Amino acid sequence: MDDFNIVSTLIGLIGGLGLFLYGMNLMGDGLENAAGDKLKNILEKVTSNPISAVIVGALVTMVIQSSSATTVMVVGFVNAGLMNLFQATGIIMGANIGTTITAQLVAFDLDQIAPIAVGIGAALVLFSKNKKTKDIASIILGFGILFLGMGYMGDAMKPISQTPQFTNLILAIGDNKFLGIIAGLGLTAIVQSSSATTGILIALASTGSIGINVALPIIFGCNIGTCVTALISSVGTSKTAHKAAFIHLAFNVFGTLIFIPFMGAIGNIVQNISPGDVSRQVANAHTIFNVSNTLIMIPFIKYLILIVNKIVPGEDVVEKAGPKYLDDRLLETPIIASGQVMKETVRMATKAKENLMLSIEAFNTDDEALAKKVYSNEKLINILEESITSYLVKLSQTDISAKENEILQSTYYVVNDIERIGDHAENIADLTLEKINRGLTHSKEAEGELKNIFSYTLNALELAIDAYEHRDAKMAEGVYPLEEKVDQLQREYREAHIKRLNEGKCSAYTGTLYIDTLSNLERISDHAVNIAESVLNRK
Repeated sequence: MDDFNIVSTLIGLIGGLGLFLYGMNLMGDGLENAAGDKLKNILEKVTSNPISAVIVGALVTMVIQSSSATTVMVVGFVNAGLMNLFQATGIIMGANIGTTITAQLVAFDLDQIAPIAVGIGAALVLFSKNKKTKDIASIILGFGILFLGMGYMGDAMKPISQTPQFTNLILAIGDNKFLGIIAGLGLTAIVQSSSATTGILIALASTGSIGINVALPIIFGCNIGTCVTALISSVGTSKTAHKAAFIHLAFNVFGTLIFIPFMGAIGNIVQNISPGDVSRQVANAHTIFNVSNTLIMIPFIKYLILIVNKIVPGEDVVEKAGPKYLDDRLLETPIIASGQVMKETVRMATKAKENLMLSIEAFNTDDEALAKKVYSNEKLINILEESITSYLVKLSQTDISAKENEILQSTYYVVNDIERIGDHAENIADLTLEKINRGLTHSKEAEGELKNIFSYTLNALELAIDAYEHRDAKMAEGVYPLEEKVDQLQREYREAHIKRLNEGKCSAYTGTLYIDTLSNLERISDHAVNIAESVLNRK
């Protein structure tokens, strides 16, 4: 084979692989967006029951079409403290089952209908204005591009299979299983996708170049190679996240070691199931290995964790002040990342609400320690505002559904409103310290009025936060009458204050603190309405 043929063959192989990976990614994005909240709900239900965790891992991977992406997402969840190692291990095992769907899909000989799928998908993407239709179009287009890539790879490998060098390599792998495992490991580590390696094997099998005896050790190796993505993603994370990545590696290494003696038996089984169809044999062997490995290893999850605890000793120290739910690894799965933004925003809002309660209690009880705690919490609120806003910018650059994008756009404003609520709580803390330093006191009547208006303000804020968290329009509507009551009370109490001032019942300076406190509470209720309006799409 001359140099020109070598170059053109490599171009065909690289181009085919690129189309395969792009098609798989496009199809995964379309499935993910079409699944929407269902995918978030699936992950929310992860428990310490290993069977349910395995099922969740398999389902999520079927949707996003990448076990590597699922595992990276799990590392992000563990790093954020949202998932323990036991749960993470179950999901990682399930991801290995979910990825077999891709192999089963590409084993079908659908090269002939791939152009039709591309044509239909492209037309829908170009001419449809409906986001849901575009998501379905992405699935169809990705499906077509994936099989076009498979066709290109198959065509490119036909001349390769006729060279003596390739024949010698196949003979060497056939005689040495460990060489095949190393080849699969290396190739998957380079392309960062076990599905891509399996796709290449199926393309080779479709040309009649290899048999199942050669493909099997490469399949075993690609399961180890896919761990590289998670190991890389765990760099700079917590020790627990490191452990999750190493559990993925340990699971696949032990599984490979267990099944090496049974390669011949697996080969015989798949040959009997699909005689003469090596492509289908490769897909079936991939499925049998991953499903059997998971079923065998489930009872030994706690021992896997014990082994990894020896490899990565120690526990994480105190959690740093900052976002709890946000992790850049989750941006690979935008629908999940958007759910995490909601959680972090609710956490920020809850912290602002706590600060409001602390500031009023400090004001009423002249407690300097409580007032200073407000300042400490305000620092966290400011950090969260910056972190959430930055994360929203990154998330807006991903492919998210129209519904999620609408929620995220409104969240920019919600985060700003929450930060302003924190500022008003801090203002009340400032007034508290001024009141304490000057030894000022309010009349019983004024104290009662402040407690009353605070009660309505707090109720409005709590209802607004609940409405935002649950996207509940009815709750959001309930904020308006509370805010109107706060406005009414502020007017009444200002007039009552002026009357007390004229009667000499309070000093001008004490009255100033009182009026400023009323104003801050009234402004907080306004921001609560703004948060409610984000749910009602009135902003």
